Amino acid sequence: MDHVSLSVRRGEVFGFLGPNGSGKTTTIRMLCGLLAPSAGRGDVLGRDIARQGPEIRSRIGYVSQRFSLYHDLTVGENLAFFGQGYGLPRPRLAGRTAAVLEMAGLDGQDRRLARELSGGVKQRLALACALLHEPEIVFLDEPTAGVDPIARREFWSLIGALASAGTTVFVTTHYLDEAEACDRLGLIYKGRLVAVGSPRGLKAGMRAGVMLELESPEPFRALRLLRADPELARVSFFGRRLHVLVEDRDEAEPKIRAILDAAAIPVDRLEPIPFSLEDLFVIFLDMEEQARRGRGE
Repeated sequence: MDHVSLSVRRGEVFGFLGPNGSGKTTTIRMLCGLLAPSAGRGDVLGRDIARQGPEIRSRIGYVSQRFSLYHDLTVGENLAFFGQGYGLPRPRLAGRTAAVLEMAGLDGQDRRLARELSGGVKQRLALACALLHEPEIVFLDEPTAGVDPIARREFWSLIGALASAGTTVFVTTHYLDEAEACDRLGLIYKGRLVAVGSPRGLKAGMRAGVMLELESPEPFRALRLLRADPELARVSFFGRRLHVLVEDRDEAEPKIRAILDAAAIPVDRLEPIPFSLEDLFVIFLDMEEQARRGRGE
């Protein structure tokens, strides 16, 4: 990690977005008091992450991207095991078990073996186990990786309900539609936090130029030709369309059309569009790479 500095407000859904190996899981491990920072400091719920890890862990919940419960135990047995691990007395455990089963949509499934559950239902069970002791913060590390779209939507409905009830949710994700559902985002790349803000605020605050969207029946040829021009190098696929980041629309549009006309590549549509979150992600990473090269890294 490289001088990461961030704060998360109580009751918000904070999304942590970045490519594999960028430092998302390392950050979560430090915030959970499992990994001491080599420099700097941090606190969670007013507790120092380097010295008060056990106190922090007693007040937070955690769900990893891989199903981390016990496949040979039933749903109910998994909940009982983790509830006892949290030190819940039997009366409270019974009440909390009923509550989290209902919350996670697992009513009537307490006798099913965990290994028999689908991926999405397993993650709902993992979340239920993490919520037994009513934590103030829940850390979710890519909880919907490999889960089908319907199950992802159901899981995010649970996240919304948690936040509405006042629980702080810190979630890492690779899915940009999930990132859009967060109150605020932190974009991390190679251990550096490159941007923080709400999805809307990040898009509204982008001052990198104008985004043009190009539709053509030959997008691959168009991509190669446009990227060959130094002034049009920031071109990326967006579905079968191309997004071209330019400084000046009036200068760039005629140039793009001339390059493609010379190669007999038709242009069906070329017009400015608002920045998408995916556009921002690509732009911020490109800007960070340029800054790293400037620092000689």
